[in-house]
Amino acid sequence: MMDDRMADTLSRSVQDYLKTIYVLTRSGEPIGTVELSDSMNVAPASVSNMLQKLDAHDPPLIEYHKHRGATLTLEGEQVALRMIRRHRLIEQFLYQILGYSWDMVHKDAEELEHVVSPYMEDRIAELLGEPQFDPHGEPIPSRSLEIMDGPYVIQLDELEEGQAGRVRQLDGRREDLFEFFVGIGLGIGSVVRVLQRNPLDGTQSISLDDQMVTHIIGPGIARAVLVAPQ
Repeated sequence: MMDDRMADTLSRSVQDYLKTIYVLTRSGEPIGTVELSDSMNVAPASVSNMLQKLDAHDPPLIEYHKHRGATLTLEGEQVALRMIRRHRLIEQFLYQILGYSWDMVHKDAEELEHVVSPYMEDRIAELLGEPQFDPHGEPIPSRSLEIMDGPYVIQLDELEEGQAGRVRQLDGRREDLFEFFVGIGLGIGSVVRVLQRNPLDGTQSISLDDQMVTHIIGPGIARAVLVAPQ
């Protein structure tokens, strides 16, 4: 098994690939080249080359078959979880100590995760009191790289008409949506109620915290919001 600090010997590009593959294969299904290309905004040919490189690494970081896609090996998963832990700890540090708003932490954490040393990572965790969640409500892997289960949550688009849910987690990768969420007043702890669902396109009419204002959101936005049903 790979040493848990070997993640720091890998290039930034490799770290980013492994982290992205981890997130996209949480369902247990392999990730294909096209989907990974779209997610990372990288040309498919470059993605294929990198997947072959990760598969040939010693030890292999992924299992890759051209027509079946890629999954992480145990070693690759350990690297991915190390980088996810570091990223989310930095986000919490920026939010809790430096006073960043929750919608501003992702971009700087993306840069800092590649230069923060293991020692600094440990000091940040101690300073913050070993937090379990980041400002977006996403779980922070423990020092042993285990992820603790949080409250039961579902995607917002799974709520029924008339049902409400309290926002527990926002997809920390969807920085493109943060300005929208802030603009309508949606954040961790908000109570969202589905007023109406359009069966043709999946759009939802929602209210926040039982206010009279109605907002219309599409299924792509709703899938970035995880709620605890009420």
